[in-house]
Amino acid sequence: MITEPTPEQKRGYEQQGFLVVEDFLSPDELEQWRTAVDHAVAERGDQRMSFSAEVQPGDAPPARDAAAEAYYDQVFAQRLNLWQTDDRMRELLLDPALSLFAGRLSGTEALRIWHDQALIKPPYGNPTAFHLDVPYWSFRSPDAITIWLALDDATLENGCLYYVPGSHKAAKYDNVGIGPELGALFRVYPEWSEVAAVPCPVRAGGALLHNGLVFHGAGANMTPNSRRAMTCAYMPDGCSFNGQANVLPPAYLRTLRVGDLLCNDEQNPLVYSRQTQAA
Repeated sequence: MITEPTPEQKRGYEQQGFLVVEDFLSPDELEQWRTAVDHAVAERGDQRMSFSAEVQPGDAPPARDAAAEAYYDQVFAQRLNLWQTDDRMRELLLDPALSLFAGRLSGTEALRIWHDQALIKPPYGNPTAFHLDVPYWSFRSPDAITIWLALDDATLENGCLYYVPGSHKAAKYDNVGIGPELGALFRVYPEWSEVAAVPCPVRAGGALLHNGLVFHGAGANMTPNSRRAMTCAYMPDGCSFNGQANVLPPAYLRTLRVGDLLCNDEQNPLVYSRQTQAA
């Protein structure tokens, strides 16, 4: 596993908001990740989150848009926080080596895991509309970073990611949902509509890293095979709760007030510290 970005990679990430790293994992590591992810996803079954939804007495059932959910289900199968429900995934995702590259690339003082997610684009799956990550989450930060590990070759044919270079510098939190309108985000940010998105195919074992505010999406899967990826989103240490539930379990969510620090090591473990690495 690669743990040290080059000066050119650091400059490129700062300017573009994303980075492609070929052969991030060794062949042996790739097989370990594939085996672990496949097992954890199979064990999770149809449950997307690491916890079952809790409905409190008197709560109204959540509103559901059946058509939107049907579309989203064909964008990718998504299983979140596998580290919380599978011992092998916990080992892999809390391995300090994994977060080293992201921490050094982003230049942040310390990182906590926000969430991991397996993203499996099904055969002939729908494209992923352009969106930003951080506005979905329970904190705000211009320095959040995600690592996206390709478990299969991600190609132009099967739905590789596209990034709008430099868009993280807009530093805004307006967003759209992932729906059938691929370019809805550009109605929110018309000033970015003329900037060409960059396709980022990457071989299995490679990684993409991107800032949580960079515009990104993915093409449709035009093949009869699934396209597997495993991601981990990192939150800079010191972020506070903004009122959004996102992936936080209901029992923990009920203890939080807007402005509280998100420093619960059981939910968001500290996995990188520049101070510790320098010691």
